[in-house]
Amino acid sequence: MNWIILIVAGLCETGFTYCLGRAKYVTGTEWWLWMSGFLAFTILSMGLLAKATQTLPLGTAYPVWTGIGAVGTVLVGIFIFREPATFWRLFFIATLIASIIGLKTVS
Repeated sequence: MNWIILIVAGLCETGFTYCLGRAKYVTGTEWWLWMSGFLAFTILSMGLLAKATQTLPLGTAYPVWTGIGAVGTVLVGIFIFREPATFWRLFFIATLIASIIGLKTVS
């Protein structure tokens, strides 16, 4: 169950970076709404990470959490914010995914 909590925490990390990305294009009330989403996802992500580390090793949980957030953020950047999807970017994302799977396997 804590692995599921950790995955959701990583997805929430992607959520707060998405909100941050949207907030940089707007002003006024809309900026405050996106920043409220950023804050909510941040609190949820950190809380779920803390819950997951009650039973998972911190040295495994934290890198998996950041890896899920990093992969998710790059994918959001490519598919939503139209950032470039170069060979090297995709190559290193693939190695990051392989590292996350490796950490899960040995824990």
